[in-house]
Amino acid sequence: MTLVKFNNRNRLFPWNNGGLRSLLDYDPFINDDLLDEDSFMPAMNVKEHDKDFEIEFAAPGFSKKDFDISIDGDILHVCGEKSMEKEEKDDDYTRKEFSYNSFKRSLKLPENVNADKKVKASYNDGILKLNLLKKEESKTTPKKKIEIL
Repeated sequence: MTLVKFNNRNRLFPWNNGGLRSLLDYDPFINDDLLDEDSFMPAMNVKEHDKDFEIEFAAPGFSKKDFDISIDGDILHVCGEKSMEKEEKDDDYTRKEFSYNSFKRSLKLPENVNADKKVKASYNDGILKLNLLKKEESKTTPKKKIEIL
């Protein structure tokens, strides 16, 4: 059993191909990490236990209200979005800073995940943790021997 990464970013970034990459490689001021698929994504760990799956996302700097988590059919969607704007005024200067960070990850869930049960989600110390219960295995009846009369 494996989890399969569902990547819809190629539709969002159609220019992420070798031709554009080679065009941008000549300029040392352009960081080619911008075009790397994982540069926008938080790191993710998936652990399989007997009764559930535990999925962790490293998303420091976010708060609980910045996340949107949903399951649509057999696809788990995890989105994070935060923005900050700060302005300081003093006698001789004005400083205004802003930042914006977002990500979206989608995973195809295996068939043995019970998406109808409650998914536990917690966010502590920059780690978003999800626990998805597995379906109860159908109990197999023991083999029955039949005698020939």
